[in-house]
Amino acid sequence: MQFHRIKFSGAILERGFWLYVWRIKHENTEFLYVGRTGDSSSRFAASPFSRLSRHLDVSENASANMLLRHVKQRGLDPISCSFEMLAIGPLYKEQPNLAEHRKIRDIVAPLESAVAHYLRQKGFVVVSSHPTVGEVDKELLLKIQSTIDEGL
Repeated sequence: MQFHRIKFSGAILERGFWLYVWRIKHENTEFLYVGRTGDSSSRFAASPFSRLSRHLDVSENASANMLLRHVKQRGLDPISCSFEMLAIGPLYKEQPNLAEHRKIRDIVAPLESAVAHYLRQKGFVVVSSHPTVGEVDKELLLKIQSTIDEGL
């Protein structure tokens, strides 16, 4: 029998537009997954804590568990992996309507792509796909990169 400890700041419960980087390790294998909250499915922008549980949902009918799918595609047993999440944000608060949500989403989506590219340039294996769409807020990207360098 083992014990496991989970410790986090309550700030990770805040809804809004966040970027996050997962580090997954298994023996000699390590890779990253880059994601964001506040996607295109609705006007709501979840917290990173909410995404954490959905990303690792092992139930057969789970639909939002892309991270778990990447783990399994590599032939790894998720139970034998270690997971670490670096959540950055909130970059923007959750918006009151779909039109405002889309404006912010269109700012954050290119940042997600730029972060994945940045990490690949630093030599990390990044498994998530990030189509390049829209103009990147370069000033905000520099702040995010600095945060990532400090956190990873």
